[in-house]
Amino acid sequence: MSQPDILSLRREMVDICRRMNSSGINQGTAGNLSVRTPDGFLVTPSSLAYDTMQPDDLVEMDFQGNYTGPRPSSEWRFHRDILRERTDINVVLHCHSIYATTLACHHRTIPSFHYMTGIAGGTTIRCAEYATFGTQALSNNALVALKDRTACLLGQHGQISLGKTLESALWMAIEIETLSRMYVQALTLGEPPVLPDDEMERVIAQMRRMSYGQAPDDEGVNDIARPRVAS
Repeated sequence: MSQPDILSLRREMVDICRRMNSSGINQGTAGNLSVRTPDGFLVTPSSLAYDTMQPDDLVEMDFQGNYTGPRPSSEWRFHRDILRERTDINVVLHCHSIYATTLACHHRTIPSFHYMTGIAGGTTIRCAEYATFGTQALSNNALVALKDRTACLLGQHGQISLGKTLESALWMAIEIETLSRMYVQALTLGEPPVLPDDEMERVIAQMRRMSYGQAPDDEGVNDIARPRVAS
């Protein structure tokens, strides 16, 4: 990756950080963000507000924990470990969004009360066991909760969302917060019914097909969308 490409990546990271705050999923100096690079990853610095952050403030790290630049986020361990273990993703986004954190404070796993729970790749969005922030124990717990998933809650802490790109990780984090809000509100009427696993398997398979631009299904004949043919 050339220097112009790295600079462009740094600028995009700063933009995503600011959008985390403007979207309402983050506030103050809470939360952090990392993205894979050819030699390791870039991660946000410790205790620097996003509205004053500049591209040069982002910290270069390798997978041994060495860094260049200002002091990295206190959560650099789970950024390193997730990026090292999960070669299917390139971005780790962590935030303290209100409703996801509300559920995390009760160690609530989000069940398949709504079909969109499947966006994270499974029938649930797990909540990791609590561990002190910035510790290896927290990183270990996050890896367990993220197995075969692209998002999880962190017990009494917040949420983590993953993506292949910075945009997709931000989208995932906003969707997890939206699902969390719906679940908190549904709980005011009692524990909601849960979709069965076989239905969620169909939902997840359909989501995967549609992510590749394919039609939702091949049932029927007249209900399949087709491109218009010019006359």
